[in-house]
Amino acid sequence: MTIFPLLAIALPFVAAFAGLLLSRWPHRRPASTAGPVTGSGANARAAWIAVVPTAAAAVLALWLAWEPGFAFLEGARPGPAVGRTYGTIGTGAIPISLTLQADDLSAILGVLVTLVALAVQVYSVGYLHDDPRYPSYSAFISLFTSAMLLVVYAGDLLVLYVGWEIMGLCSYLLIGHWWEDKGNSRAAIKAFLVTRLGDVGFLFGIFVLGAAAGSFRIADVLAKVPEMSTGTLVAATMLLLAGVAGKSAQVPLHTWLPDAMAGPTPISALIHAATMVAAGIFIVARLFPAFQGARPTLDVLAVLAALGMLGAALAALAQDDLKRVLAYSTISQLSYMAGGLAAGSDSAAIFHLLTHGAFKALLFLCAGAVIHHVGSNLMTQMGGLRRELPVTFVTMTVGFAALAGLPPASGFFSKDELLLAMDHALSGGGLTDAAALLLYGCALATVAVTGAYATRAWLRTFFGAARVVALPEPEPGTAHVIDVREAPRTMLVPIVLLTVPALLLGLAGGLHVDLGVAAIGVVLALLGAGVVYAFWRSDPLADPARLLGPLRVPCEQAFYVDGVYSALFVRPVLALARLVVRTDDVVVDGAVRGSGRSARGLSGLLRLAQNGNVQLYVSGVLAGVLLIVVGAVVFT
Repeated sequence: MTIFPLLAIALPFVAAFAGLLLSRWPHRRPASTAGPVTGSGANARAAWIAVVPTAAAAVLALWLAWEPGFAFLEGARPGPAVGRTYGTIGTGAIPISLTLQADDLSAILGVLVTLVALAVQVYSVGYLHDDPRYPSYSAFISLFTSAMLLVVYAGDLLVLYVGWEIMGLCSYLLIGHWWEDKGNSRAAIKAFLVTRLGDVGFLFGIFVLGAAAGSFRIADVLAKVPEMSTGTLVAATMLLLAGVAGKSAQVPLHTWLPDAMAGPTPISALIHAATMVAAGIFIVARLFPAFQGARPTLDVLAVLAALGMLGAALAALAQDDLKRVLAYSTISQLSYMAGGLAAGSDSAAIFHLLTHGAFKALLFLCAGAVIHHVGSNLMTQMGGLRRELPVTFVTMTVGFAALAGLPPASGFFSKDELLLAMDHALSGGGLTDAAALLLYGCALATVAVTGAYATRAWLRTFFGAARVVALPEPEPGTAHVIDVREAPRTMLVPIVLLTVPALLLGLAGGLHVDLGVAAIGVVLALLGAGVVYAFWRSDPLADPARLLGPLRVPCEQAFYVDGVYSALFVRPVLALARLVVRTDDVVVDGAVRGSGRSARGLSGLLRLAQNGNVQLYVSGVLAGVLLIVVGAVVFT
């Protein structure tokens, strides 16, 4: 079993390169076209190359997590790590240890990553069955999976950082999969740049911890935490928090995630449920003793989580794009997890990360089935779909129930533990009183808003009158054909299977429910859902978001954070860039061009003496003699 972490990482990594190099082999072009080699044969080979290794990695992850995972969820830790060291890289100072391991935390996260990645790979077979770039798409998903597993199973901080950065590259490639659309390319670039901004701080945080501990091995760093000064821990964790905010889309580096919806819907499910955004929460849990020793960092994390969870929930309530509703929902739910970590409960945060991974992957894949059927992301063009998509309706209902935290769905149990942790922090935890009060108050308000936006999306998608879309007039002799079927089986099977953990995963942590906190959570969620239902019932054709009143437009624009960033950072940087380009063109290149023109002008003068005109030569000699004679007369 010590080699299992390496195999789990290596299988999707090898699949990525095999998918890129072998899926289009042999390279046979159709006789009727000179275009690129495409077709169902290449896509089918790419699908097998992607799905089989991911399934094998999922089996290995399940084997590693069978006992440690349940032990972590039940609060019994730490368990013995399974893994080995494969060598050491000398750096002249602190060596880098090539260590891979699976302890209780990483084992259970490995299951989440591999199972969601497997569901996305299978789902994508039907979703992108005719996409000419499907082979590269599936290969990048495999590389994405391998990179996240490297983050999860790494036993050294710099080895972890390698997987951390590869994920950033994969997100750029997959969000911009349909790069022909300029908006998609811009979304990919935005995600890459914003997360890179946070990664600068993250890398320096790793350096501070490694220098203080004398080692980058995670076990050694955690063992040295009690000996580190408070200043060192605060500096290190604050820097790490920048990377966490970037990867997990937390305030103030959250703006890339809603725009990342430009990529294919299965990629949204992968990013939101199991890879990028999960990595930041995982890092805080992995290095939790260091964060516990830095109380000011926990206060900062609590404030950012409070602002993020409520602000993103309000933004979700006003969106018309179904995928953007789920995107802002992810920011809000991740802020719940960050709030649980700030309140001192890493087990509650990871428990919600697991349940959220299940029901958010389910919601995104269901949204993909709806979009695949309707041909639009906008809820104004949906409605009445429960009759046409009965399977998708039932499964997405389970997902929305888990998101709202309604029993017996999994989100009810994990959200109850988070609220309980925040309640304990309010009554005497490690947070300051103001931070704890802000965190708990925003968490309770977010429960109600979550119930509201989940109900709104559910009603507008599946209930009410079906939106009739005018079809173009067919050619004579043909009839309109409307597809009212469910999505293909390759899309439905992952959806149905994900419904099981979305509904039952909450039982994995045991029935540890605080009745008082649970009752408050359910009442608030039902209150939010009831208000939205009342507004919808009064006018089913109108958007229930009108209940926001004058706040609707600011919420729809996500409180203009993007506009503020554009005014404060983007436009000044672009102006500076244009100034630099102008300076380079006028001053630097101008000097080079000017020296060239001067040299050419001087050479033109010198050329006059070499033009072969004898009369000019004689005239020059005579002029020289005349000058010599005049000089002699004057100066003698």
